Amino acid sequence: MDYSPAEVSGDKSRLHGGFYILPSLFTVGTLLCGYYAVVSTLRAASILLTAGAGADLSRLAFDNASKAIGWAILLDGLDGRIARLTGATSDFGRELDSLADVITFGIAPALLALAWGIRPVEQAIGPIFGPHFQQAGWMVTFGFVICGAARLARFNIQTARPTSDRRYFVGLPIPGAAGVIAAVVHCRKYAIHDWNYGVVWLGTVALLGFLMVSRIRYPSFKSLDLRRRRPYAAIILIGVVIYAVWIYSEYTLLALAVAYMLSGPTLRIIARLRPHPPAPKEVHAG
Repeated sequence: MDYSPAEVSGDKSRLHGGFYILPSLFTVGTLLCGYYAVVSTLRAASILLTAGAGADLSRLAFDNASKAIGWAILLDGLDGRIARLTGATSDFGRELDSLADVITFGIAPALLALAWGIRPVEQAIGPIFGPHFQQAGWMVTFGFVICGAARLARFNIQTARPTSDRRYFVGLPIPGAAGVIAAVVHCRKYAIHDWNYGVVWLGTVALLGFLMVSRIRYPSFKSLDLRRRRPYAAIILIGVVIYAVWIYSEYTLLALAVAYMLSGPTLRIIARLRPHPPAPKEVHAG
């Protein structure tokens, strides 16, 4: 692509402004977790091909990939929060964060979903239906990546508008969709080899892709002010959740991920069922 001299000079002036180190370090950490998740997933897939379905090494590698995505979700939430608290937001940081999210929360969970819940089923159901299931798996997981990238592009456009409501996301955020995949793998660990579970898994990944590009609103928690005083019950609740994650991470993280995925449709149904005040009657003169 060709650029005019004015555009080149303008780009150089913006680049010379530099970027904020602290939020960008968290973004790089998110990207590192995504890279590690991809490597662990490829390692688990190769172990399944050579050592069979019951290999504990593949179980450990899949679990490590899901944990890496979980840590990436935490880092992704921290970099935005820190950038807003310190006033260190920049166009560079926003673009870097979006590129990191495509890899960490788009490609990495899609590859994990394919290697954990689709490829083993394909090998188990035989040569007749296996290729068809493989093609369906490729389409669904690639659709997940496309929907995640489209979700990020729409988010960047909406955040640039001054009239956007920061209390809600439009569509399931891509970290939330990736969190569901990672939480399911972390809870079960062993790869799926039953075609019934494989079909359910395909439907789940497809549903996550649909929710990302839907118009359903999800709470963003961006309006939550951490500097305000909170009741003691909130501190106790946070402590209980942290302890539950530490002791029973498999079930607690799965419950949290599924609850957030269902929060958007649930709030929409409640809003539709809630009675609305009647419209004022028109008064005609005469």
